[in-house]
Amino acid sequence: MSFLSRLLGTAPDPRETIRPLWHRVVELAREPSFYSTCGVADTVGGRFDLITAVLCTMMVRVEASEMRAESALLAELFVEDMDGQLREFGVNDVVVGKRIGKLMSVLGGRLGAYRSALVNKDADKLTEAVKRNVTFTEDANEDEAAACVSGKLLQLSERLAGRSDEELIKASGIW
Repeated sequence: MSFLSRLLGTAPDPRETIRPLWHRVVELAREPSFYSTCGVADTVGGRFDLITAVLCTMMVRVEASEMRAESALLAELFVEDMDGQLREFGVNDVVVGKRIGKLMSVLGGRLGAYRSALVNKDADKLTEAVKRNVTFTEDANEDEAAACVSGKLLQLSERLAGRSDEELIKASGIW
């Protein structure tokens, strides 16, 4: 029956269980203090950089609980959202696939850059990774701005560590 449900499209989408967590990732990346206090550029690039940084922080926590499927579902929701954003910007169907491939590569690279720093709570290493991967305003002191962002990511990581897996999946109380 499960095969028929999938074949006919009547099975529930497994991403729906993790969607609240994806929405929370986007909300956290839109936190005004990242832009006002830390000097992240309030541009498409700057917002994308923060979404990937927060998503990486979330994925590291999800992976720590051996929820590999949920981590993959988060990545799928990232792709779905970026696909929609590209189409809103007027990117045509032929180019969307290539751009999505590049965005997935960017996400993978950043996850690699942030993962060990987050797991080891290494503020200096995370600050260096943030400095390489986040777009700041022209007048921002990049060292201070990167330290500000990495501090917020480490604080988020600590808050996430204090949540049960169930709370995490439901995105309850994550701020």
